[in-house]
Amino acid sequence: MLLDVVVVGAGQAGLAMGYFLREQGRTFTILDAAAEPAAAWRGRWDSLRLFTPARYDSLPGRDFPAASADEYPGRDDVVAYLTDYARDFELPVELDSSVQAVRPGERGFHVELEDRVYETEQVVIATGPFQVPRMPAIAGQLDAGVTQMHSTGYRNPDDLPPGTVLVVGGGNTGFQIAEELAASGRAVHLSIGTRQMPLPQRILGRDLFRYLDATGLMQTTSTSRIGKRMKDRETLVGSSPRAARRRHGIHVHARTVDVSGSTVAFHDGTQLDVDAVIWATGFALDHSWVHVPVFDASGDLLHQRGVTPTEGLYFLGMPWQHTRGSALLGWVKDDARHLGERIAAVAAARQALSVPA
Repeated sequence: MLLDVVVVGAGQAGLAMGYFLREQGRTFTILDAAAEPAAAWRGRWDSLRLFTPARYDSLPGRDFPAASADEYPGRDDVVAYLTDYARDFELPVELDSSVQAVRPGERGFHVELEDRVYETEQVVIATGPFQVPRMPAIAGQLDAGVTQMHSTGYRNPDDLPPGTVLVVGGGNTGFQIAEELAASGRAVHLSIGTRQMPLPQRILGRDLFRYLDATGLMQTTSTSRIGKRMKDRETLVGSSPRAARRRHGIHVHARTVDVSGSTVAFHDGTQLDVDAVIWATGFALDHSWVHVPVFDASGDLLHQRGVTPTEGLYFLGMPWQHTRGSALLGWVKDDARHLGERIAAVAAARQALSVPA
C-alpha cells in the first residue's frame, strides 16, 4: 500500500504533524523506535520541570491540562499529555518501529525497517533534538570506581554513591540537576564550559515567556539579524552561576579539560577528586540513515523551515529550525502547520499532473 506520508518520530513534533495530517484526511503512519509513548520525556530525571508554563505547552487542538496556566508542568505531566494526545486523536503511532533507512523510491520514498518497508509519497523526519547523548572522549579516562553517567541516565540523587559529585555542563539541564543534588545535602560541583546568558524565570511577577512572546522574540526567525545572534547564544532560565553558589552552595568551576583516575582537571588549572560525574553535555543529531541528497559537504541539513531541496522530504522539531521555539513543546505546532500546508500543496500538484486533461 502506498501511503501519503510517513512520519519518523512520535514525540511532540511527530504528534503535532500527525494532528494536521489527520485533519487533511491523509493516509499516514507515525513510526517510533521506542517501546513506550513519549520516550524522550520518560528518559529524563524524575524532578524535571519545564521552564515554560502550561499556557505555552500545548500541541495543536488541545490545551495542556493544568490547575493554573502559570503552573510549570513536570516530566510525568508531559508524558501523560503526549500519551493521551496520541490516543484521543487516534493517531496511528507504531512503537518498536526503528527506521533503518529512508531512500528515494519509485513513487516517492522507501522507509525501511528491520522487518518491513513502507512506500510513501512524502516523509517527515521528526526525531527531535534529543537523539544521541554526547559524551566527551575524556569520560573514558575516569577510574572504574567513579560512578559516571550522561544526564539521560540520571533519575534522582539515590542513583549516586555518597561523596563528591561533579556535574559537567552549564546549560539548563546541568544547573537543574546540580541544584537538586545540592538540596539533597551532597557536596556538588558544577563545571561550566561556555557561559550562557542567565534570565530570570519571572519578571515583575510574570513568567519570562510572557515577555518573550509579547515582544515577538519567540517568533524571531533564524535567518534574521537578531536570530543569527540568538541561536548561537543559548540562555539559562531561572538559574545562574551566582545563584548556584550563593543560594544552593554549589562549587562552580571552569571547563573540564582532562581526567586522570578519579581526578578531574579544569581549564583554570584547578583539580577535583570525585566520586561521581554526571555529563550534562547535550545531544548530537544523527541523520546518517537518511540516504537522500539533502546535506551539504559538512553534513549539515539543507532546508528552509524544514522543507528540503528534495520534494516531499521534510524535517521537524530541530533547534532553531525556524524560530527560537521550533524545538519547544508549545511552539513546534507552528512549523508543523507550515509543513502540513506544504504537504497538501505537493499532493495537490501531483494529483493535478496525474489527472488526464
